[in-house]
Amino acid sequence: MAEVEGRLYLKPGRERSLLRRHPWIFAGAIERLEGEPGLGATVDVLDAQGRWLARAGYSPHSRIRARVWTWQAGEAVDQKLLHRRLQAALALRRRFIGPQQVSAYREVNAESDGLPGVIVDRYGPYRVLQCLAAGAERWRQALVELLQEGAEGVYERSDAEVRSLEGLEPRRGPLWGAEPPAHVEIREYGLRFLVDLRQGHKTGFYLDQRENRRLFRQLVGPGQRVLNVFAYTGGFAVAALAAGAEQVLSIESSEAALELARRNVALNGLPAERAQWLADNAFVALRRLRDGGRSFDAIVLDPPKFAPTPGHVPKAARGYKDINLLALKLLRPGGWLMTFSCSGGLSAELFQKIVADAAADAGVRALVLRTMGQPPDHPFDLAFPEGRYLKGLLVARAP
Repeated sequence: MAEVEGRLYLKPGRERSLLRRHPWIFAGAIERLEGEPGLGATVDVLDAQGRWLARAGYSPHSRIRARVWTWQAGEAVDQKLLHRRLQAALALRRRFIGPQQVSAYREVNAESDGLPGVIVDRYGPYRVLQCLAAGAERWRQALVELLQEGAEGVYERSDAEVRSLEGLEPRRGPLWGAEPPAHVEIREYGLRFLVDLRQGHKTGFYLDQRENRRLFRQLVGPGQRVLNVFAYTGGFAVAALAAGAEQVLSIESSEAALELARRNVALNGLPAERAQWLADNAFVALRRLRDGGRSFDAIVLDPPKFAPTPGHVPKAARGYKDINLLALKLLRPGGWLMTFSCSGGLSAELFQKIVADAAADAGVRALVLRTMGQPPDHPFDLAFPEGRYLKGLLVARAP
């Protein structure tokens, strides 16, 4: 059990978000600190009148000064709490994930599963752990012990940039059991992918796009020309080829990612001659395609995070508008565009407005056929809208 090492007293009126069960306490909301809590230490949070509100993990270097572990008075922050939260998260996934169809998915989604800063992704027999907050880091070894059951190995990918904001150094490497091979093979609705758990983006693969890749495969028709931008290791390209696309052009800046994409096409026995790969900057490549008079029946835009925080939104908005404007000009009348933002600092409403402005500037009439987001293994708490980071629109260009 972790002893409570300090008390955070909030400024008058700054308890409202906590009363609504939002798990973050920002530095600007704190009136004073009692005690000398260390990095990731457990602290009690009280309002200006001294009424107990929550128990949280303390992060002295972060703008998010504490993240709530529990709102239940008297509940200890210990390995038993971690175990309860982990078991609840796994039980939720069992309701939505068919292991015969899908072998890679998210098991723990941080704050939304009551484990702030903790990400656990499953890749077949391996678990990948990310500790992205000071409180999570304090309980790292306990988490490793809990994650051993039902796995052959636990690997760490606590190398995201956000750790620097918490005063934490990056970590990467095996934590327990068998070390994963250079590439782990996963299954996804009849398709197979090789994943680099050691060096790949995030924890190796964009698991949050699984259901959107499945939808993409259902929508692409035989004989269609497809453009896949920010292709990474070819998830959407494989889906399109499996659907019978005549040609799929994938744009990705990383040569290593494209090499793995080629291997994924071969792994699924798909025709390599229908896949074209372009290692280039997406903005430059899209302009070159536009200037060359190219057109496509279906386009997917799955860019990296342009706006990790609200402060990055103005610049990010220009980037999102630019790529969507170019894509809509490349889209033939009657074609459709799948466009995404994974920026937590950008709201779904603003993203839709950006795409609408892009359509207006492109001189096209566009219809939203469906809104998209993250799958059920990436849930977000209603009290924690920041957890809804993936926004997507399925847009048709009207004839």
